Amino acid sequence: MTRGIDVSSVRGAVVYDAPLAPYSWFKVGGKADLLFTPEDEADLGAFLKVLPSDVPLLVIGLGSNLLVRDGGYRGAVIRLGKAFQTIIVEPDHRIRAGAGAVDVKVARQAAEAGIADFSFLRGIPGTIGGALRMNGGAYGAEMRDVLISARGIDRAGVIRTFDCRQMGFRYRHSAVAEDVIFTEALMQGRPGEPETILAEMGAITEARSATQPVNTRTGGSTFKNPQAAKAWELIDRAGCRGLRIGGAQVSELHTNFLIAHEGATASDIEALGEEVRRRVSEQSGISLEWEIKRVGEV
Repeated sequence: MTRGIDVSSVRGAVVYDAPLAPYSWFKVGGKADLLFTPEDEADLGAFLKVLPSDVPLLVIGLGSNLLVRDGGYRGAVIRLGKAFQTIIVEPDHRIRAGAGAVDVKVARQAAEAGIADFSFLRGIPGTIGGALRMNGGAYGAEMRDVLISARGIDRAGVIRTFDCRQMGFRYRHSAVAEDVIFTEALMQGRPGEPETILAEMGAITEARSATQPVNTRTGGSTFKNPQAAKAWELIDRAGCRGLRIGGAQVSELHTNFLIAHEGATASDIEALGEEVRRRVSEQSGISLEWEIKRVGEV
C-alpha cells in the first residue's frame, strides 16, 4: 500500500517495515508499513500532499497512551521529531510550543520563566500534540484552560488554525477532525513566582510516584472516568486489582493502569483490558471507555 508512494519530494526520514514497539511505553506491537519523520512543518505538508487519501495515517508522540497491536499498522505513521519540540516564552506570559514538545519540559520552562498555570502538564506523560488531541488534563486543570490557539496541517497538506473554542474541547476529547495533525500550540499563563511553581510541580511529581506505577511499562490511565465515578474505584470493586492475563497485569498500586511484564504481547494487554471492562460492567452496570488508543491489526 505504501511502497508505491513517490516520496522524492520529502526531506525527512522514510523507513519501511518499521518496528513500532520502541516508540510505545508498553514496548509491544508490530511494524508499520511506513514510518516518516518530517524535517519540519513544510516537509510534513509535502508528505501529506503525496500520501494517497486511502492510506491509513497515524501520528505518534511519546507513545505513552498508545497500544500497537501485534499485527502492526497497515499504513503510514508520522513521528514528530526535533523540529516540533521547540518551546518559546513570549511576552504577556505566553508559551508557544511545538506539538512534539514534552509536556513536563513545557511545564518546567514556564516555571523557570515565572509563568503559572502550566504545572498540570507535569502530571501528563506525553506531548503537546497529544494534549491538544485529547484535551489532556491532570490535577484539576486541562488544556482548554490555557490554550489560545492551535496550528495543524490537514490531510491535503493545508495549514489550519483553531482558537480554543473551535477545538471543541470536552473531557479527554477534541472535536477537530482526526485527519488534522497538530504542529504547534500558543498558550496563556499568568505571573507567578518560579519557586512557588516549581514546588507545586514537585508536589505533583511526589503524588504521581506515590500513587502510580511510573517506572513500569505502562500506558498511563487505561480507561476514561465515567460521569460521577472514578475508573480505578470501579475496577477495584470488581476485584481486578492484580488481575493478570499472560504477561499483562492490572497494577496493584493504581488499578486504572495496566502493566506489561517481560514477554507480554499487545494481545495480552488488550485482552486484560477487555476482561476488566467485562467485570466492571457485570459488577456495576457501567461500561468503561478506553482512554488508551489501540491501533493496528490483531
